[in-house]
Amino acid sequence: MKSTFALAATTALALFMAGTAQAETLRLLTWGGYAPENVIKLFEEANPDITVEVTLSNNEEMIAKLRATGGAGYDLAQPSHDRIFAAQQEYNIYKPLDLSKIETANLAPNLLEGVKANATIDGQLYAVPHQWGTSGIVADVSKAPGVKGWGDLCNPEYKGRTSMRLRRTILLGTAFSLGKDPFALYADKAAYQTMLDEVTEKLIACKDNVKTYWNGGDDLSTLLLSGEVVVSEAWDSTAFKLFGQNKNFVYVPPETGALAWIDTFVIPRKGEADAAAYKWINFVMKPEIVKLMSDSTGAIAAVSNGIDLLPDDKKAAVNAAFDEKDLANLKFFANIPAGLEDMEGKALERIKAATSN
Repeated sequence: MKSTFALAATTALALFMAGTAQAETLRLLTWGGYAPENVIKLFEEANPDITVEVTLSNNEEMIAKLRATGGAGYDLAQPSHDRIFAAQQEYNIYKPLDLSKIETANLAPNLLEGVKANATIDGQLYAVPHQWGTSGIVADVSKAPGVKGWGDLCNPEYKGRTSMRLRRTILLGTAFSLGKDPFALYADKAAYQTMLDEVTEKLIACKDNVKTYWNGGDDLSTLLLSGEVVVSEAWDSTAFKLFGQNKNFVYVPPETGALAWIDTFVIPRKGEADAAAYKWINFVMKPEIVKLMSDSTGAIAAVSNGIDLLPDDKKAAVNAAFDEKDLANLKFFANIPAGLEDMEGKALERIKAATSN
C-alpha cells in the first residue's frame, strides 16, 4: 500500500511540475489602451496557462528597449509599420513571423499588403497589422467652422488658440501644407534637409498662434474641453472620443491627406513565448474582442469590417469625419531611412528653443 501511495504521489507531483513548467508569461511591449484589463482577463480565461504582463511604451522607446537588449525582455511588441524596416536592418531586434500561425483571413487585405510592403526584408515578413488610424486636425466647429488642414494651425484668425505636438508628425503635416511630399524626399537627404529648414522656419514663425504644445491625448482633450484651444493637430482617436462628449469637436482629415499609421505586431528576436504571442494576435482579432479593443484604443482594427466593429459613438465620429474621398487620400507613413530621425530631432529642437523664448 505504501509503495502504491508513493507511486501515486510521485505521479501527481510529476504532473503538477509538468503543468507548472508549461505555464508561461506573455510580456507585451505596447501602447496605452492596447491591452485593456477586460481583454487580458478574457484571454487568460481562454488560456489559463498564460499570464499577460504589460509594459506601456511608444515607437521610440520600443526600439530603444529592444536595441539595448538585442531583442530580449519582451515576447510581443507593437511598433508602427514605418518603424520596422530600418530598426531591423540596423539592430536585428525582430524575428520573422510564421504566417501559418496567424489567422490572416481576418485581416483587411489592403492593410496586410501595406505592412508586407514595409516590413518584408530578404523575403521574410516581420510584422502584421493590428490597429490603424490617422493624424490630422480636430476643430471646434462652433468656433472654427472653416478649418481644412494643417495650414489652419498657423491661420491668424485662430491666434493664441491652436495647439500641436512637437514630434515628427507636425513636421510632415506642415511639409504637405507647403506643397511638399516629404516621403518622396526620403531618398535624398540634402533635399529632405532643405524641406526641414523651410518647415522649421514656418513653425517658428507661427509660434504666437500656438496656445501650448500638447504631449498626450489627455492634454489635448483638456485644452479643447476648456475652450482654450479651438484648432489642433490630433490623433483621430482622440478626436473621436471628444466627439462622443461634444458633437462640436470634429476630426478634419487635412485636404492634403490625413497621415495614416498602422500599429503592428512583431516578435522580438529573443522572445521566449512565441506560441503565446501568436495566440494573443489571433485572439484580439476576433470580432467580439475587436469591439472591446477599439473601445479602449479609439482606433480602428485592421480587420475587413473594422469600422463596423467600432463602438457606436466612435463609428458615428468616423462617419462624421471621413468620406470615401478622404479615405482614398490617406498618406501612409513610409519607412524611415536611417539618419532621418536625427535630422528631424534637430529641427524639433530648433523649434522648441525658439518657441520657449
